[in-house]
Amino acid sequence: MKSLFTLCCFCIQLALFAQSNSWIRINQLGYQPQSTKVAVWGSKGTETISSFQLIDSASRKVVLTVNAGQPFGAYGPFTQTYRLDFSAYKTPGIYYLKAGTATSPAFKIAKDVYKGAADFCLRYMRQQRTGFNPYLKDSCHTHDGYVLYGTKAGIADSARIDVVGGWHDASDYLQYSTTSANATYHLLMAYRDFKSVFTDNHAANGLEGKNGVADVLDEAKWGLDWLLKMHPRKDWMFNQIADDRDHMGMRMPAQDTFYGRGYERPVYFVSGEPQQRGKFMNNTTGTSSTAGKFASAFSLGAQLFKNSNTTYSQLLTQKAATAFAFAQLKPGVTQTASVRSPYIYAEDNWLDDMELAATTLQQFDDAFKYAQQERVTPWLGTDTAKHYQWYPFINLGHYELAKQLKDKRKDSLIGYYRQGIEAVWNKARSNAFYRGVPFIWCSNNLTTSFAIQCYWYKQLTGDTRFEALEQANFDWLFGCNPWGTSMVYGLPSWGDTPVDPHSAFTHIKNYPIDGGLVDGPVYGNIYKGLIGITLYQPDEYAPFQSDLVVYHDDYGDYSTNEPTMDGTASLIYLLAAKEADAAAKPVKKK
Repeated sequence: MKSLFTLCCFCIQLALFAQSNSWIRINQLGYQPQSTKVAVWGSKGTETISSFQLIDSASRKVVLTVNAGQPFGAYGPFTQTYRLDFSAYKTPGIYYLKAGTATSPAFKIAKDVYKGAADFCLRYMRQQRTGFNPYLKDSCHTHDGYVLYGTKAGIADSARIDVVGGWHDASDYLQYSTTSANATYHLLMAYRDFKSVFTDNHAANGLEGKNGVADVLDEAKWGLDWLLKMHPRKDWMFNQIADDRDHMGMRMPAQDTFYGRGYERPVYFVSGEPQQRGKFMNNTTGTSSTAGKFASAFSLGAQLFKNSNTTYSQLLTQKAATAFAFAQLKPGVTQTASVRSPYIYAEDNWLDDMELAATTLQQFDDAFKYAQQERVTPWLGTDTAKHYQWYPFINLGHYELAKQLKDKRKDSLIGYYRQGIEAVWNKARSNAFYRGVPFIWCSNNLTTSFAIQCYWYKQLTGDTRFEALEQANFDWLFGCNPWGTSMVYGLPSWGDTPVDPHSAFTHIKNYPIDGGLVDGPVYGNIYKGLIGITLYQPDEYAPFQSDLVVYHDDYGDYSTNEPTMDGTASLIYLLAAKEADAAAKPVKKK
């Protein structure tokens, strides 16, 4: 099947050379038979289309002709666009679309089009491991680290502490508690909610070999084990390892010597007070945002390991309680620190983190009080936000709490979700890509999270009114975007995917970073204002860049093409949900 599919892709690709002014963008992974199936036609010319055809790739027989409907007008690089909706066609097979002079790449319609995709992205998580790295079969960052900002907690300045482990955050080797705890929670949720889609082909240390545990749970435990080190005592919690001095040069992880102390790196304490941000100080106001995420991850971990590892589960239960208490020491946000530049994770909300933490600790009344104070995640429906200002990018607590409540409060939580989705929908409905997510740094992470919120809303209510919007956000990540490229390295294997990401693994060693979700497109004005970006290769997507938004598959563009660990973890949840959908019964109205 794969060879036939690859041949079809090749033949149809040849036809693409004949076109000049119009293109059809698809989800390169394909579409499930029962799902919404929409491609986007875009033109840089003046032509319009009245209909389009779905064609069997082997026989070249037209199996469906559909009216193209109303045009959506100009968007990004295109002067005219249409949504090509072929949802009515449900027969499995390999097809392509034709509209006017444009022909799409071949794609599948099949129940198993997303099979194995979530497991595939776990490759990137294992590759990001620090301590022992199973991809390199070597160790790194074994000297972390020396403590900063911990003197008020009785830790001498630059005292040594063992915090080896966890994941590198991205293509640099910083490690943040906030992203790691959120990633850990997503992996735990993925195992809890979609256990059947994950396989067991790796040991706990990430090397090949079965160990009787699903690989996704092995990966989640890797995160939990590191969080335990970052919260070693009830009155100690650490926020990050290393800082932006890490950006002084690309290197393999075992060669990290940028801090003037051999191989040691700084470990920043969660002080609840402002810490260094370039020439200034960050806007930290408290301990809740980071400590709340610790508490949630520990609590869900305790639930999932309760029957298989009682001792570990009890430890996690204890740590969840102390982390939750730490979160309440000083209500507020903990931002990250930097030394050389102003770029940090400038998180600006914490009520969502406390809502989720209280929910996982079964303090539902308190959780609902937090929910009422931040009903809609603030970026939803807006045009911009600061980097990681509203993190995580959706409110996980609303979903977890709504599942627990049976009274009118559940309706309120669902209403908060709907309000946020409608805010995005009001922006998205007027363009052919249904794009309502702002093109800020890490726009792909926001896109992934927003698709999850739409999915959760549907699960909670049975209301399918936003299904097309959810699918459009999912399709965007795999090629239904102006550039026609997947935003995940190596997925699908036959598709147009990143090959030159901002990553030391690929840049220095030419190692593939399978499964890594890259940051994603940014507004043209953001791109022009960033420090130190240089493209090293001719831009293969030049015809599709615009004043609105740009994306470059170029090592030199750290703003759009750098993979992130936490975004990939969120995508693993979304891909697992999509794969599970193939076996699920249709959602019923509740």
